[in-house]
Amino acid sequence: MEVKKILYEKFKLTSFRPGQEEVINDLLGNGDVLAMLPTGSGKSLCYQLPAFMLNGLTIVVSPLLSLMEDQVQHLKSQGMKEVVALNSFLSNEEREFALKELHKQKIIYVSPEILQSKSLRKRLKQMTIALFVVDEAHCISQWGHEFRTDYLKLNEVRNELGNPTCLAITATATKEVQQDIINKLNLVRFKTHIFSVDRPNIGIVVKECGPLVSEKITQLVYLVKNLQGPGIIYASSRKWTEDLASILNKEGVNGISYYHGGMNNDDRLLIQQQFINNELQLICCTSAFGMGINKPNIRYVIHFHSPLQLESYLQEIGRAGRDRRGSIAITLHSEGDIPLQMNLLTHEFPNNEQINAVLEFLQCNKGFRRINESELLKQTGMTDVMWRFIRFHLEEHGVIVNRKYHQRADGYDHLIKSLEDKITDRINDKQRKFRRFQQWLSDHTQCRRATILAQFDESLIDKPENCCDVCGIDLNQYFTTESTIKNFEFQSWQNELKKIFHQ
Repeated sequence: MEVKKILYEKFKLTSFRPGQEEVINDLLGNGDVLAMLPTGSGKSLCYQLPAFMLNGLTIVVSPLLSLMEDQVQHLKSQGMKEVVALNSFLSNEEREFALKELHKQKIIYVSPEILQSKSLRKRLKQMTIALFVVDEAHCISQWGHEFRTDYLKLNEVRNELGNPTCLAITATATKEVQQDIINKLNLVRFKTHIFSVDRPNIGIVVKECGPLVSEKITQLVYLVKNLQGPGIIYASSRKWTEDLASILNKEGVNGISYYHGGMNNDDRLLIQQQFINNELQLICCTSAFGMGINKPNIRYVIHFHSPLQLESYLQEIGRAGRDRRGSIAITLHSEGDIPLQMNLLTHEFPNNEQINAVLEFLQCNKGFRRINESELLKQTGMTDVMWRFIRFHLEEHGVIVNRKYHQRADGYDHLIKSLEDKITDRINDKQRKFRRFQQWLSDHTQCRRATILAQFDESLIDKPENCCDVCGIDLNQYFTTESTIKNFEFQSWQNELKKIFHQ
C-alpha cells in the first residue's frame, strides 16, 4: 500500500506498467536485480520510486550528459527537488557546492567516468548509499570494452561504497549481453525480470537501395516529405548528419537540425530540448542521440546507414511510438555501405605500431610524475578512444597505477601479445554481430519481427496488422493525408521531372 501511495504522491500515477512493480518490490527488499523492460515502459520509475522510499542516497550511473539533464529536469518539474546530476555542465564552484550539499539529495546522476573522481568517492563513502543503479546497462557490454572502459570499473566502485543494492536495467540485451552485465557487475544473488523486446506498434521495413548514394538520398527526401512526424534519421558519421540536414533543408523541409558527439554540450542540450518541446520536427543524428529521451510522439525512425548490430538497431527504433500509437522504422539498406561499416568496426582500436609507440613513449617519459596524455596522443597519433582502451588494459596489468607509469622488469613482449589478442577478440566479436545483422537485413523471405525475437529466445505469438515489409505493411497509415504512396517505389528526380512536364 505504501508503494502505491508514493506512486501517486510523487509521480501522480495510479497504476504500474508491466514489470515495474516486481522490480521495485525486489529492490525495496534489498535484493539485486537485472531487469530488461521494453523501451517506453517507464524504466526510470523502477529506481526513482524506491529512491524516495529507501533510507540513503541512490546513485544512478547514466551514459549521456543530455540524458542525465533530461531526467533531472523531468523530476524537478514534478516537484521533486532532491536530485542532482554531477557532470561537465556544472562549473567548479557549482560542483563543489553540490558535493557539500550531497547529503540533502535522494538521487545523484553520474557518468561512469566521474565516478572515478577521488573527491567524489571520498564524499560518497561518508554517506549511506541505499541503491546503486546502472541505467542503460547494455552500455557495459556495447561501449565498456572499448571507448567507455570506466564502465568496467563500476563493480570496484560499488565495493568501495559498501556493496549497496544494485539494479542493472536496460531495454535490449541478448542472453550474451545479459551475461556480460552480470559478470562485469559481479552479480551473484540476484533476481531477473526479463520482458519481451517486441514493440508491436512499430512497423519494420527494410528498403533495398542501389549502390549510388544519390538513390538513397532521393528515397530519403521522398519519405521525409510524406511521413507524419516528428522523426529521427540515423547516419553513421558526424559529417553525414550535417550533410543530410543541409540536403533536406534545401529540399524545403523545415524544423530540422543535426546532432552528434562533436558538438558542444550546450548546443546538444538545446537541440534535444527543442525536439522534445516540438520546436524541431526532425533530427539527423548519430547514435549519440535519443537514448532515454522523454518524447512519446516520435512517429518514425529512418536509418540512412544501418547500425552495426541488432541490439543497437532495436535501441534506436525503440525511440519511436512511446505513446503506443502506430509508428514506423525504415532502413535504407545498400550493399555499398558495407566497406564503410566494416571500417567503423575497427576504427576505435589501436594497431600494433601504435601500441609499441605508446610503450616507447611511456618508457622515455618515466621520470614524469603523471603521464602527459595530451603529449602522448600527439606523438603516437592515437585518438582518445584508442588511448582509453590501452590505458585500461595497462592498468589491469599494473603498468599504469593512478595515471603513473610503472616499468616492468620482465619486459613487454607478453603484454603486447595480450593487448593484440584482446583487440583481435573484440574485432572478431563485432564482425560476428555485424554479419548476423547484415543477414537479417538481406533476408526478404522470413518475418523480420519473428527473426528478431528468435535472437532473444522469444516467439512471435500475436502478429500485428502492420508487422514488416516481408509480411506486408500498409505504409499509407504512416503518411500524411495529403500524401499517396504506390508500392513504396521511388522515382528518380529525372523521372519525376518528366512526369511534371508530361514528357
